[in-house]
Amino acid sequence: MGVESLGSIATSLISGTVVGILVGYAVKKVLRIVLVILGTFFAALAYLNYQGLLSVNWEKMEIISRGILTTLVDSEITGNTANPILSNLGLPLTGGMAMGFALGFVKG
Repeated sequence: MGVESLGSIATSLISGTVVGILVGYAVKKVLRIVLVILGTFFAALAYLNYQGLLSVNWEKMEIISRGILTTLVDSEITGNTANPILSNLGLPLTGGMAMGFALGFVKG
């Protein structure tokens, strides 16, 4: 292993980590905003349902949300979306991005 290859590996690892931290931080912030909006929406639905101004079929909403969540979980487990992309980037860049994403998501 030459100095040139170590420099390339280090560059990939560092740049992947930095990008991963930024992406993890941004994902956590966006996810927090989306969850606040969804929570407010469902709280408003529950309040309007309680006041009798709106009739909500909660069973139907549960069936729909279960279907959506099942689809999302199945696509994440099988890795249909990100697997080909990450496998082509190389191990140092992918490992650095994964480590950085976890760090940015936790600290964000």
